[in-house]
Amino acid sequence: MGKFEDRSVVANLIRQVLISRMCVREAILKFPRDTQDKSIHAAYHALIHYEADEDLRSRDDIYREEQDDYLEFISNVLDKGDDLPENIINNYEKYYVCANIPHEKNVKGFLKGFLRFLNTK
Repeated sequence: MGKFEDRSVVANLIRQVLISRMCVREAILKFPRDTQDKSIHAAYHALIHYEADEDLRSRDDIYREEQDDYLEFISNVLDKGDDLPENIINNYEKYYVCANIPHEKNVKGFLKGFLRFLNTK
């Protein structure tokens, strides 16, 4: 798949999570494999934070609404095939070297995952 198709897939996965038709873990396992697209990496991290904030989301309606709006914004931008704004990408990049997006299920993918595990990339 190309960049536009990959972004469209991720946008749809985010929407599925937002309407509770899919859990975050299932969505992440369906992300395009081995992508270098920084917008998709940022979307990955946004979904991880969405799941990690589950307790806070259940206690704070305003926070939940803002986080839902944020993910909806990311989904809409990706669905158009556009890059996410640099401030969103940079916000995640300063904390994470890369997204832990699944690799292809072949020897090359295994080696990439193994090298990431060893942190020798």
